Amino acid sequence: MKTKQASMLTGQVIRDGLGYLLRGGMRVKNGHLPKQNHQIPDDFFGVCVASNADPATDAYVIAQVKALGIKQVRLDFSYGDLGNNKLNNFNARFLRALISRNLNISLHIVQPFSAAKNMQNTAEQAIWREFLREVLDTFGSQLAQIEIGTTINRRRWAGYTFAGFLSAWQIAHTEIKARNITLVGPNIQDFEPFYNISLLKMFKQKDLLPDVHSNNLFAERTIEPERFDHRILKYRWATIFKVNLIKKACILQKIGQDFGVPQTVSSAAFWAIYRIGRILPDAIQKQADYAARYLTLMTASGSFKQANWGALICEREGLIDNGLTDADYPALEQVAHYAQANGALANYRHYPSFTAVKTTVGMVQGAHYKHTVSTATGLEIHAFEHHDKTVHAAWTINGKIAFLADIYDAETLRNASVFHRDGQVLDIEQTHITESPIYLCWPQNLTPQTITLPTLAKDLAIHAHVQSKQYFRFLQNGWDGLILAKNQAEADLIADKLHPDTLLQPNKDAALRHARNAIWAMPDPRNINAQITIKQPVKMYPHKAFLDKFKPSKAKRSWNGAMELMRCGINTAAPIAYFEKVGDTTLKQNFYICEFVAAQTTVGQLFAAFTAGETQWNGMAADDILKQVAQFCLNMHQRLIWFRDLSGGNILVNLVDGRLQFSLIDTARLRCTQQPPFSHLHRLADMARACHKLDWANRNHLMAYYFAGIGSQFNWRNKLSFHLYDFKVSLKRTIGRKGIKRFLKRIKGQT
Repeated sequence: MKTKQASMLTGQVIRDGLGYLLRGGMRVKNGHLPKQNHQIPDDFFGVCVASNADPATDAYVIAQVKALGIKQVRLDFSYGDLGNNKLNNFNARFLRALISRNLNISLHIVQPFSAAKNMQNTAEQAIWREFLREVLDTFGSQLAQIEIGTTINRRRWAGYTFAGFLSAWQIAHTEIKARNITLVGPNIQDFEPFYNISLLKMFKQKDLLPDVHSNNLFAERTIEPERFDHRILKYRWATIFKVNLIKKACILQKIGQDFGVPQTVSSAAFWAIYRIGRILPDAIQKQADYAARYLTLMTASGSFKQANWGALICEREGLIDNGLTDADYPALEQVAHYAQANGALANYRHYPSFTAVKTTVGMVQGAHYKHTVSTATGLEIHAFEHHDKTVHAAWTINGKIAFLADIYDAETLRNASVFHRDGQVLDIEQTHITESPIYLCWPQNLTPQTITLPTLAKDLAIHAHVQSKQYFRFLQNGWDGLILAKNQAEADLIADKLHPDTLLQPNKDAALRHARNAIWAMPDPRNINAQITIKQPVKMYPHKAFLDKFKPSKAKRSWNGAMELMRCGINTAAPIAYFEKVGDTTLKQNFYICEFVAAQTTVGQLFAAFTAGETQWNGMAADDILKQVAQFCLNMHQRLIWFRDLSGGNILVNLVDGRLQFSLIDTARLRCTQQPPFSHLHRLADMARACHKLDWANRNHLMAYYFAGIGSQFNWRNKLSFHLYDFKVSLKRTIGRKGIKRFLKRIKGQT
């Protein structure tokens, strides 16, 4: 019979952690804020490296490390890596190559899963001791440090029990300290401080403390590096306690210090491209953004002596793509054991994150961190002194923007040089702060002056990675707005031909729609063969006029909704511009302009036809259409979009190469949830509205497909939301505003 292996999370770990917590051990005043005025080591950044059987890979990896400006490398080393004669194995060969290039090497000694699982066995302990002695005697004096422990709080990766790891640690501590080598450990995965507390407490009691405390301080689960961690007592509590990356680093450093290990390192952290892609389509670009933001925040924290990216070469999380697919990824997560650089050298290509890390290293490694200009507000600006210049590293959280002219005075901006995340020099006149970090640089004798408390542009969303386009601020004649264009010339053309002072809504007959909003089409000034759509509010009911005073203008809301859809890879009418009159009290002087989207039909029309008995459209069976609609809606919700007005008429449909292509319009009510999980109530609210014109038999089919995608069933509780929405609509049609209008029209017709 198979016996269940004991977990690392023992009662002792829980008691030790709770005791430390209740004594106030994790209480750090303003721990979410960076420590001011500290020096960043000139070898702060490191990278996890590996090679393979091809000797040319050794030289390639070393060249890439040098190109990054990195001096620290971490190499995983396990049983068998020495080889029979200690010369033929590629890991031993690679280690010698690293040593010859005078890099600071952290050798991470990894036990195989089967060995780690059986570390309470005396024979296994003897094998471990002998392996350590061979490695230490061969390479020990040439290493900067040795790390013991590998994601030990992940039993399915590492294999350790608490007692088993303690046995492995005790043997390693004895052998390593006998040779006067720096010992790093115990390598906890993510932010799970109870393990750090209990292990360090045990090590201290047994006189087995490491020289350096190690933790893989990931921020991947928060999605963005700066966010409060929604997985700690849910997002609301994480926000109250301000548990962000800076605070996590501060707490971990304090735990180490409290138990006698003042220095802490993050041994490995990364963003996996495929995980980013679950929510955002620009996953490769977002990995680069996150790498720059994460590493900058780690320097700003002032709590760690080193932070490593891992792995250097990998299709999922590397700075270099190996040309393979996710299907080729090793069975064991490489954060637990980065055994080799997979793929062929000829296929290796830099991801954007490579250049982003290179730029970050060049801008802040070895610098003096002065202070934060803005942090934990959605806008991050961190001030450094580096060599002969002052550097401000600046970025926003995803989807937001801040304008330099609203933050710095004109003289300060005139004297600034500005660099993109990837190192390119930017034109400061056309540069804004977005989720892709920028670096503003001034001569060291010039102190940058801010003219106001730095903040994000109010209630404004953008998509930072629109290819070949950029944002141009519009400030003319009392109008404020934003234009999305290829270049300044195109932005000027749009501003001239579509200036809000000259936009006149047509009469009702010439409009595409004329009710609460006027929507009309006109020629696209950029292309005479295309059309654009313009939307302007024309009627405000008293209660709406009151409520909308506290909201962004309708034009800005439409722009924001479209931008959120674009960020999440969901088709919509491409935004061109929005304009709003400053100080407008009528709430009607605002325009939203987007490209015109032609459609063969809408989901509402399809659903009405199916309810009337149709079984196909354009040769496609109704059931296939229902399945594709369900998948589209599921994809939207998985990307954290709550549309809030998902009526069938707002889902445009075209048939392209035998598949339905959907596009969403009327985006003003949309909301983008910042943290998972996506609310079940939001799912039901959207789907009940989308299915309103669909009969119950087809609803059941569509929703069965939808709920299968989230591993659930469309039960009576879920159906209740649909019945309630149907009842609400029927009330509107009878005693609501629309019903009263129809009644008055009938009375008028009779008279």
